[in-house]
Amino acid sequence: MSLALITGAARDNSIAAGIAAALRTAGWTVATSDLHGADYPADLTVPGGPEALIDAVVRDHGPIEALILSHAHDVESGLFDTSAESFDLHVSVNARASFLLLTAFARQAPETGGAIIALTSDHVTGNLPYGASKGILDRVVISAARELGPRGISANVLNPGPIDTGWMDDDTRAELTRLTPQGRLGTPADIGAFVTFLVSPAGRWISGQLLHADGGISARY
Repeated sequence: MSLALITGAARDNSIAAGIAAALRTAGWTVATSDLHGADYPADLTVPGGPEALIDAVVRDHGPIEALILSHAHDVESGLFDTSAESFDLHVSVNARASFLLLTAFARQAPETGGAIIALTSDHVTGNLPYGASKGILDRVVISAARELGPRGISANVLNPGPIDTGWMDDDTRAELTRLTPQGRLGTPADIGAFVTFLVSPAGRWISGQLLHADGGISARY
């Protein structure tokens, strides 16, 4: 049975939870990690933390075939109210830890290959350190697709757009629903179905892409 590791998967109503449910339905064994409240508690900011997480999952379950990077640090701020320390922490969690995780994943991947999916966002203005760190993540993952392709590993970045996981107030929910061509907001289950395809053997020809699975909200211009 194929094994997937999903980071940032502690909350029951999160995108990661929707991905985990979809993968389990498709027959995958799923291991989850987060700072607290998941199968594998992991502080990805400490030296060796990302590599230790991969080692622990492999020790307990065997080789990981799919890595889904859903963890994130997000404190909204702009140019003039972002401290250097906050900027560094966003990069440490969202970019550096992801780089180390995918590298450790690639080293242990089975001979049949595997798949990497990293969740991203284009929310930058007013959310500068988060958006900037996600931009680094995008380039790292897309580059990894070229470097890891000979190992049979696909790598993609996925922008899910606005997913209603409980963070929206009524006004935000109404406005984003109005902007979405399909007239509804996305759900964790929508993203779970798409990720399940991407990490399957049938979906791995798609690689090196920044994909939008957002109901068309990004097609406004």
